[in-house]
Amino acid sequence: MKAEPEIERLKATLAENKKELDALVLQFLPKTHKSKQISNLYEMMRDYPSRGGKGLRGTLCIMWCELFGGRREEALVTAAALELFQNWILIHDDIEDKSDMRRGAPALHKKYGLELAINVGDALHGKMWELLLTNSDIIGKEATLEILSEFANMLNETTEGQQMELAWTTHNEWDIDEEDYLLMVTKKAAWYTCISPSRMGAIIAVRSLSSLTQATSFGKPIHAIITNQGKRDKHPNGIMERLVGLGTDLGISFQIIDDVLNLTAEESKYGKEILGDLYEGKRTLMVIHLLRKSDESTRSKIIGYLSKRREEKSREEMKYVFNRMKEYGSIDYAIDFARKHSEKALSEFDELTRIADGGITSDRCLELRGLLEYLTNRDY
Repeated sequence: MKAEPEIERLKATLAENKKELDALVLQFLPKTHKSKQISNLYEMMRDYPSRGGKGLRGTLCIMWCELFGGRREEALVTAAALELFQNWILIHDDIEDKSDMRRGAPALHKKYGLELAINVGDALHGKMWELLLTNSDIIGKEATLEILSEFANMLNETTEGQQMELAWTTHNEWDIDEEDYLLMVTKKAAWYTCISPSRMGAIIAVRSLSSLTQATSFGKPIHAIITNQGKRDKHPNGIMERLVGLGTDLGISFQIIDDVLNLTAEESKYGKEILGDLYEGKRTLMVIHLLRKSDESTRSKIIGYLSKRREEKSREEMKYVFNRMKEYGSIDYAIDFARKHSEKALSEFDELTRIADGGITSDRCLELRGLLEYLTNRDY
């Protein structure tokens, strides 16, 4: 665990970046229209982006760019678009999961109604692509196309992971093992939280610093081991390929800790309903472990409780499931599982920075490593 002053510095960095990126997004989004209905749409579009949040994805993009010597200002639009992606996809996610709260306030569909919330998500989705197109004047057309390709792939991965999770709930499937869970989490969470932001930062760094052509690693120019066009390269020390593995382990750890916090965090810090995953019937690693360890009678009882419609579930039933998790060591199991993936990710980061040493900005290396470590040791 990092020292408290370091954690506070990381939180301050996240808050500063989030404030800057939110301001960029809110400045970009439309404000008023002569039509009252469209003006109302614009107001709703600005709701989630005005609620704050952690700013993890945008900050990771900026830091990875700076790590490889890229210029911060050239990463801002992409980082802001990542935050915009987070906002519109959460609107749809909250609807699909029937969530009540988001960032300490009612979910958008609870505040404005289902139909309007869906339309707001669609509108923000379109604005995300529009914002990304402005990159052309900042990083050039070729790099802009690479970033657009990364966003398209990130969206594909995310929706495939969401499909897995929604199908389990919709079809009341409980015969799910850890391999199924890890695939779902990699697609739904790791790509858009860790993998894609890091790859986008690397793409922008290659574009923004022509001096990278002089930086060497094992006698190779560093730009030669960061792939062109955002695709996985075939170089044995290829950075873009390594970012997939590193980001996968980090994203798995991040999501498991998020699932743990959903059960154990202070609601005022977490910003979402505590035990919300149980009310939503989420198939988390803890639920999978609990069902595997329970006897047939207990397993049947737990599945019966979790299979109910959200509005039919009682607080007592959800507390019963939570207490069985503590009794069977499911929460400790998940924390240990997350720790092992976090340690693997940090080891991969150290190896990556060793390989790319000629092009690494050293002061950013320690800062980014600290953030990666914090992602899986946070309390909210």
